[in-house]
Amino acid sequence: MTDGEQVLRLPMPSDSPLEPPAEWEGLRRRCPVATVELPSGDRAKLLTRYDDVKALLSDPRFSRPNAADGAARIAPRGAGGPAADGDGALNLPDKGEPHQRWRRQVGKYFTARRMTALRPGMTRTAEDLVDAMVAHGQPGDLKAAVGFPLPVYVICDILGVPATDRDRFSHWSDAFLNVTRYTGEQSAASQAEFMEYLSAHIAATREHPGDDLISMLIKESEGEGEGLSDTELLGTAMGLLVAGHETTANMIGKMVAMLLAHRDRWERLLADPALVRTAVEEALRFDTNLGFGMRRYLTEDVEVGGETLPGGTTVVCSMPAANRDEDAFTGADEMDLTRSPNPHLTFGAGPHSCLGQALARTELQIVLEVLLRKLPGLELAVPAEELQLIEGLLVGGLTTVPVRW
Repeated sequence: MTDGEQVLRLPMPSDSPLEPPAEWEGLRRRCPVATVELPSGDRAKLLTRYDDVKALLSDPRFSRPNAADGAARIAPRGAGGPAADGDGALNLPDKGEPHQRWRRQVGKYFTARRMTALRPGMTRTAEDLVDAMVAHGQPGDLKAAVGFPLPVYVICDILGVPATDRDRFSHWSDAFLNVTRYTGEQSAASQAEFMEYLSAHIAATREHPGDDLISMLIKESEGEGEGLSDTELLGTAMGLLVAGHETTANMIGKMVAMLLAHRDRWERLLADPALVRTAVEEALRFDTNLGFGMRRYLTEDVEVGGETLPGGTTVVCSMPAANRDEDAFTGADEMDLTRSPNPHLTFGAGPHSCLGQALARTELQIVLEVLLRKLPGLELAVPAEELQLIEGLLVGGLTTVPVRW
């Protein structure tokens, strides 16, 4: 396949929501740098090989696209949301020392020690949610009953905002991340509401600080060290509320669906619960629905896969396609619950790798541990082929995960 022969449209369809598009294997072998058309009609280059994706994501010269620079847009003109077009909606530093300073400040909160301290509380919350799902009767929707509320409760606790506002957060993050459901005006209005809400929360936290992340960042900004500006504080809170619940909520549903779609996987974990950690990593690698991929805007000419890409090119890095690369993973199309090491790219790589990945891993592990212990007979209530993907969502997810036990 060459660019002159075919232009692929993103997102690529697949026969099943849990299976990869048929084109991936051919792209990796014959056309590792392919031309694709985004829902906006703009064109970009798609990378599908592990080494190419990792190299570009790790390159500190390039960052997320900005529509003002002429980068390719994902959303059609007039559609939402702000994050889809890389217009700097979060107002966070994205390159160089300012970006590293921001990561140092926020990363202090997401340490292994803190995740260990949070684990008992997360486990109790997960147990309560599973119990409530069971009490409500079957079949249940695992995503709505457990997958969505757990990350919301956790990230709200971390930021010091009331989890009772979780439905508002859900709407705001959906408007922020869905590129087809809302108009540009609707997304802009939601973003304004979101910013007003969090600005008021930050102001209240200044008056009455606690032991949450926002309080910690405010104290540091008022001290002698390098602190965050008010704009950075607001962008941090917005980003963590969106990414801290939307991505993990969807991954919980996809992980459980993948494990239940083939009963032998679930039975393997029941027989050996010590495999939970490697099973979580393998689910992260095996997930085919991470949305539209991570975009990078080239500010200078770069050689990728034997092809020179000129400055001004928007590149879409397909982490899930890279995670199925046989050159990086033996038996890449098989879900191996014992796979170790497992250097998947689901959380990205380099200076922009996911800051909250330790938190996401902890939540995924806890959900799996609780479900194995409380609901060993858990199974999908519909065939895996009947599961439905959320249309237009940047991070990829299933609409529902119907289960019985």
